[in-house]
Amino acid sequence: MQQPVIKTASEIAKMRISGALTAKVLEEVEKIITPGVSTMEINDFCDDFIQHEINAIPGSKGQYDYPFAVNTSVNHIICHGIPSKTAKLKKGDIINVDLTVLKGGYYGDSSKMFAVGKIQPHAQKLIDITRECLYQAIHIVKPGKTFGDIGFTIQTLAEKNGYSVVQEFCGHGIGAEMHEPPEVRHYGNAGEGITLKEGMTFTIEPMINQGKAAIRQHPDGWTVSTKDRRLSAQCEHTILVTSSGYEILTYRDEEKELIPRITP
Repeated sequence: MQQPVIKTASEIAKMRISGALTAKVLEEVEKIITPGVSTMEINDFCDDFIQHEINAIPGSKGQYDYPFAVNTSVNHIICHGIPSKTAKLKKGDIINVDLTVLKGGYYGDSSKMFAVGKIQPHAQKLIDITRECLYQAIHIVKPGKTFGDIGFTIQTLAEKNGYSVVQEFCGHGIGAEMHEPPEVRHYGNAGEGITLKEGMTFTIEPMINQGKAAIRQHPDGWTVSTKDRRLSAQCEHTILVTSSGYEILTYRDEEKELIPRITP
């Protein structure tokens, strides 16, 4: 098993910059997520903002031959939703926008769920629990914990609420490469897996289904949806392990995050 890359102080400084810029894009794109907007318009906004407003590179664009700056996953789409000019948001939809920013040779990676107008209570609950799965996992991050602890925390909360955890996709190490070792699974057993150490950087990005965990891979080679077509939600942050806990490198607005940026 490949070991995570331990970052130096100078590398962490660069990742703080790329992480903050990633957060900025997600804050700005929220302004245009309204009924009638196409998912391609969301992509184009983020692509332009990254290149011309924050002078960075859309990290997802060109990775593995993916042609767009963001993934736009609506309702029952779990992940890797492809932006489209004809896919227009409707009132009551939920959408995940997932993006990466490359700045100074280092990546930031984050995603956020957005509600399109007023949504149904069951959809809001799914978003809230998915976000809480991410937050509870972040809260336990500190040297000495394991990646199994992270997965166990997420799976326990999701299943307690009657939801299921997608197992085919996971978080990952991140730094000078978008995807570094190790895999960060969102399920598992406490105490198992690689032990966390100061200087590790990785994403936690649970994908939580309202129904069963079974997925459907679409013929386009990217889009993944729930097999039962029930809703799915995902929340993601890039995390640094500090000497005493965690630091969220892609931290957004404190009032909306509902979690401290660093271990209190």
